Amino acid sequence: MPDNVLEVHNAEKIYGEGETAVTALQNITFTVKKGEFILIVGSSGSGKSTLLNMIGLLDRPTQGSILVDGVDTSTLDDNHLSSFRNSKLGFIFQFSNLLSDLTVLENVLLPRKIQGTVDGAAQEARTLLKTVGLESQMHKFANKISGGQAQRVAITRALINKPAIVLADEPTGNLDSISAETTVHLLKSLNRKLNQTFIIVTHDRPQFGEVDKIVTIKDGRIVEGELETSLR
Repeated sequence: MPDNVLEVHNAEKIYGEGETAVTALQNITFTVKKGEFILIVGSSGSGKSTLLNMIGLLDRPTQGSILVDGVDTSTLDDNHLSSFRNSKLGFIFQFSNLLSDLTVLENVLLPRKIQGTVDGAAQEARTLLKTVGLESQMHKFANKISGGQAQRVAITRALINKPAIVLADEPTGNLDSISAETTVHLLKSLNRKLNQTFIIVTHDRPQFGEVDKIVTIKDGRIVEGELETSLR
């Protein structure tokens, strides 16, 4: 098992060709160790969401390489990439993106059904829902719970496949201040309890307090001197 769960080497992303080409990211290099809690920060249009999409294998770099859990993802074709993404990565978005006609428990189990590893999954999901304080809500339909509870369901869904990395794109952006604070505390608690790696894109860096590392993106580059490490 590699010490680094993520290695980004000289990643570059260019959209378009010739005179209309736009360089969204260039010379991006950093590593993430297992169990780290990482923030990617930057202003709107800086390239941080593009970077998250590449780490999440939703988009391929134009140049450079991205290794997830020791695997060079550039060697994977589209079919293998999809399967690898589902098994190695969990996703949390600004909006919970739950299916309203499914229960909380059924929403959490979706990644396992996609992966085809349903044996024991229901009990694992129940255990995770208890961990995030939603044991009493698991049989409610997703449209019958609060926004804060829905985001906790989304977090649980991201964890059900025991991913190498959980990626979160503005996970508190659609929540009131109290729910946002609760969500941050929950993410940090899960990071410690499960030794789960989190990489979080946010515009609100102070909200997350001390973290292991901060990657600051400006105009498509990591700001020199701002690949920060802070001990919690």
